[in-house]
Amino acid sequence: MNEIVEQMGYTTYYFLTLGMLWFRYILMAGIAYLFIWIIYKERLKHKIIQKKLPEKDKISHELKYSAISLAIFAASGILVLLMKKAGWTLIYDHLDEYGVPYLIFSIIALIFLHDTYFYWTHRMMHHPLLFKSMHLVHHKSTNPSPWAAFSFHPYEAVIEAGIVPLVILFLPIHTTALIVFFFYSNFLNVLGHLSYELFPKGFIENRILRLHNSTTHHNMHHKYFNCNYSLYFNIWDRIMGTNHEKYFDTFREVTHREPEISENPELNNAKIQNA
Repeated sequence: MNEIVEQMGYTTYYFLTLGMLWFRYILMAGIAYLFIWIIYKERLKHKIIQKKLPEKDKISHELKYSAISLAIFAASGILVLLMKKAGWTLIYDHLDEYGVPYLIFSIIALIFLHDTYFYWTHRMMHHPLLFKSMHLVHHKSTNPSPWAAFSFHPYEAVIEAGIVPLVILFLPIHTTALIVFFFYSNFLNVLGHLSYELFPKGFIENRILRLHNSTTHHNMHHKYFNCNYSLYFNIWDRIMGTNHEKYFDTFREVTHREPEISENPELNNAKIQNA
């Protein structure tokens, strides 16, 4: 891999990586925005968590800072390559070195390690000494759109991009595991900023499923700031007592709403069928 990069040059590889990050961002956030926020906007109106959508200037803000963040994430990719070239990482190139069972384990381990890393760095950035200079940019979206998934201040983007360079120092990781992890992380990140609750009514009533966060969970963090710090799983918030006290009640209220009744019978039928 390093030989290929050296042939094409690190600058070329940087912009190739940046293009791939933009493609992934537009693919996931764009699909969510197109289908949920535009095509099915009226049919899903009753699932809007805060009962309103953000102003267009807030979305412009999210796109602006996402562009900066993606540039930093691309630089993180170069850092990983340089670390691998220097022999500092445990990235391996051949699947048969550890086998498929380990590959699956490493993906799961990386997700759980990231969840822990995110919770504690996120709480750190909410400290009064750091919040304005690092995290306020992201919280300008008190009612986020899918485009807020990477809307970070540059300082925060550096911290967010730090998980992979850190983990590869002590956990053997194949490129396939990193690709799966990135897509899972991006998908959950966009889902958390969707502002529409698409999880089913009984989701949090199941003792296992409720350990995974919903869109309402992260949306309430954007609304109230000092709660619901976790990313994928509702584990650290439970352990540390930082779940919003009304999280479960809010989820139930949102998911039990009925579609609005219109004077147009055809629209009513469509809403009922798609509720």
